[in-house]
Amino acid sequence: MKIAFDVDVIKELGITKMVRQVAEWGYDYIEQSPHPQINPFYKHPKAGREVVAEYKKVLKETGIEISSFIVVYRWAGPLEARRQAAVTNWKRMIEVAVEMGVSVINTELSGDPNEPEICEEMWYRSMEELLPIIEREGIRVEIQSHPWDFCEENNETADLVKSLRSDNVKYLYSVPHTFFYDKGKGDVASMLKYAGDDLSHVLIADTMNHTKHCRYIVNPPGVDAVIHQHVGIGEGEVDFSALFQTLRDMDFANRTFKVGGESIIATSLFGYPEKMVHQAVATRERIERELLGK
Repeated sequence: MKIAFDVDVIKELGITKMVRQVAEWGYDYIEQSPHPQINPFYKHPKAGREVVAEYKKVLKETGIEISSFIVVYRWAGPLEARRQAAVTNWKRMIEVAVEMGVSVINTELSGDPNEPEICEEMWYRSMEELLPIIEREGIRVEIQSHPWDFCEENNETADLVKSLRSDNVKYLYSVPHTFFYDKGKGDVASMLKYAGDDLSHVLIADTMNHTKHCRYIVNPPGVDAVIHQHVGIGEGEVDFSALFQTLRDMDFANRTFKVGGESIIATSLFGYPEKMVHQAVATRERIERELLGK
């Protein structure tokens, strides 16, 4: 199992300082979330020669590896022109991943919850074009549900993944999305088990249960938006005892897949960079203790 750190919270440091900071916190792997110089949100990948060379150089110096890229494109959006642009972005990002020796890309569906049927059709259309390329290049693509997407629920998204019947497409469980995944119940054990053998990646952070009265207050009432957090373990309401026990029961730490190798678990804390000096290390140590017996 690869234990990675999602660098979104420290991306302002620049490539070299960012990688060195992850190494200082004791991680061996980086989860490279959207970065303006590499794989920006929704836009075409950048990853110029100088950026790639700098990244490779500091990885070699520190011994750190990139476990996975995160990309977010409108490949399931309801507009065909945007979908086609997203597919173009995907093709280039696969080339970047291959160039950098990264065999795992995780992503969101990135559709519109107001157009779920159209978005599902668009997603399958995109996969029909992309899956042969993904399989040819030996990439493992991992799909996660996300708040305010055409599919927010764990089991439904796991079914989308399973429907493709491909060793190159697996499922990612994002813990801070837990209460969206089953409409507020927070039954992490049931959802992880439902994903079953297709579960290849877990993102670790806590969150409050947005379905509870006044957990969050949004004005004006009824606005077409949703709120969630990626805070430290214990700062929200996720049942981490059940989560880690279920991952142990599933032997998640020892999973290896035909494509992309080992399972991945990533510290995914956002919003409080001032806490990272403590929380980044504490989260890694908690994962190691719970799943590796350290």
